[in-house]
Amino acid sequence: MITEIPPRSGTAFRLARGDSLRVIDPDGGQVSDMLAFMADDPREALSNGRTFDYEETIRLTTGHRLWSNRSRPMLEIVEDSVGTHDFLLTPCSEATFRHFYPDKPVHRGCFGNLAEALAPFAVAADAIPTAFNIFMNVPVAPDGKIRVEAPTTRPGDFIRLRALADLIVGLTACSAYDSCGGSFKPIHYAIEPAGGDG
Repeated sequence: MITEIPPRSGTAFRLARGDSLRVIDPDGGQVSDMLAFMADDPREALSNGRTFDYEETIRLTTGHRLWSNRSRPMLEIVEDSVGTHDFLLTPCSEATFRHFYPDKPVHRGCFGNLAEALAPFAVAADAIPTAFNIFMNVPVAPDGKIRVEAPTTRPGDFIRLRALADLIVGLTACSAYDSCGGSFKPIHYAIEPAGGDG
């Protein structure tokens, strides 16, 4: 069953070990921030630093795993129709909007949406780490300069991740102008049971 995350909002849910999460960009050009925490102890969370270290790349796609701050694998990317994602930048927040978009209305961003969605799972706002920014296009220049460009996704593009442990997952339809090419669209997701045909 496919569930829709409306534009500029977020959700959280449990994902059992062995099940897969398929995140879909139904219209193209939309980013989805994803967080993961161990269900038995949410203090163990997704870590970009551990992931970069163990996977030896900042360009994560099919075959790579996402690791926790306690050096345990949490998710494996098993299918990826895009191949462009970001794990460098933190979820956008009210401060992000004040910094980068001073002439636009302030929005609580993915950080605020994730904080609200994860609160029932005993995840405090200060425990929110850097997100795995699905479909986000962040080129890194040879001199280290980064920039945020519009996603390259086309309608129906997706990524599928298999849970390697019982997890709590936070997921958004991103709220930042640059990340999403200046427009805001929904994100779809589906939880696919282990052994299912998707």
